[in-house]
Amino acid sequence: MKVALDSRPAVDRDGVGRYARCILQALRETAAASDEVLETKRPSRALRARDTDVFHTPWIEGAMLHSPCPMVVTVHDLNTQKRRSEHLRMSLRQRLRPLALQRAACVIVPTEVVAADAVEHLRVDPSRVAVIGEAADAAMYPRSEREIRDARARHGLPEDYLMWVGSLQHPDPSSHIAELAAAPRELPLVLVGATSPWAHELPGLILTGEVDDGELAALYSGARALVVSREQTGFGLPAVEALACGTPVAATDGPALREVLGDRATFVPAGDMTALIEAAQSAERPAPPPPRWSWEDAARATWKVYALAAAGSEPAQRSARPLHRGNPAEGLEAP
Repeated sequence: MKVALDSRPAVDRDGVGRYARCILQALRETAAASDEVLETKRPSRALRARDTDVFHTPWIEGAMLHSPCPMVVTVHDLNTQKRRSEHLRMSLRQRLRPLALQRAACVIVPTEVVAADAVEHLRVDPSRVAVIGEAADAAMYPRSEREIRDARARHGLPEDYLMWVGSLQHPDPSSHIAELAAAPRELPLVLVGATSPWAHELPGLILTGEVDDGELAALYSGARALVVSREQTGFGLPAVEALACGTPVAATDGPALREVLGDRATFVPAGDMTALIEAAQSAERPAPPPPRWSWEDAARATWKVYALAAAGSEPAQRSARPLHRGNPAEGLEAP
């Protein structure tokens, strides 16, 4: 089987970029001898020029209205579609995305929560939705004291701090950053991620900007806890990464995070930033291990979706999903 993977988002350090890089590598590592993954940054041209069995785009923006071969689309969350009133000036392309997704052979989502959203908000056929979990990158593991010390020195951090990970390029009310900054706390709060000028106006915070994977793992490893302030997430990859680095997680309660983490995090009522900070400051090591699901498991499940998409089958019937779930507290399990 020959698969064309849209790798345009792989250059980004956000969650979609992480997914694109990790799934591409894992697909190549798990491919059968007769399988091939073609990385492309120009999907339309590549699909016209090559005899491709399946096109996979790892982000909703890459969904095509008219794909010349069966199309698989990964949808990480539907927060924008669920808050249409906040996005009144939507482009024509944005308005046509639901139609493009309805035409996809399969829509891959990271949790059952996003699966339900895809059916409700995009009117995607439930039989074409496959739930395939994500995982921490191999670079996310507990770092040495020296690596932690060096990372703290580069960013001027104290020995004890709380950590938040995400994009700060645009104000996002659902992240509750302003409320988080105003919440009383004893420990410094370090925000890691791409920034723009508005973020530097927030009082009493330490901003590192974008960091590479090694630096991110060292910052995770040195933190008292990771703070997850957004309840409406599609998967919550930073929380899984933090656990992989041995760092406890304090999170506002949300259905996707509950599904992924089970009892691996301390949850507080949604929107209560004071309780969130208190929970993070009270966190103790050792942190629970992350879910056992790996990118190799995700790639194997994705190959099954490709095979069904190429054959014109319904890829995600409830009785034969490529990923099944047991007790949520047990996390994502390999088939």
